[in-house]
Amino acid sequence: MNELKDALHQAYTGEAKAALRLKLFADKAEREGYPQIAKLFRVISFSEELHGTRALRMLKEIKDTQTNLSSSFESETKVAGVAYNKFIKLAEEEGNKAASMYFSQSRDVEEVHAKLYKEAMDHMLEEKETTYYVCKVCGYVSDGILLEECPVCGVKKDQFVGFD
Repeated sequence: MNELKDALHQAYTGEAKAALRLKLFADKAEREGYPQIAKLFRVISFSEELHGTRALRMLKEIKDTQTNLSSSFESETKVAGVAYNKFIKLAEEEGNKAASMYFSQSRDVEEVHAKLYKEAMDHMLEEKETTYYVCKVCGYVSDGILLEECPVCGVKKDQFVGFD
């Protein structure tokens, strides 16, 4: 049974990676003037998302909202506190400033994600409505305020996308 679970997890991971990669390929094809190829990449990306969703459901990892918030909080905390610190050290040892900055910014943003999940768990019954703003450069998420500048990477507010 453990082998089957591992296979489903590998399928989910592979499909999720393919879906994201194909979305980026579609954006590139669009910018290069190939709208039909961009559409093909988007369609196949959607199909890969469906495959990943089915595998994730078979793994029974989608629970009630409170449990999903809790596991998301734990995951963000673990990634920010353990994985990214290791990655930063590796990049610094290799003298790769770009990778070090990427990992540092990602770690900082993961900590914000964990904080947002924690706040949502603490106020779940209130179901507070807010607009979130996401930095298109580093992924920083602002809760209800469109900042003049990203506190993680420093880009201006025109680089944020709003989610109502």
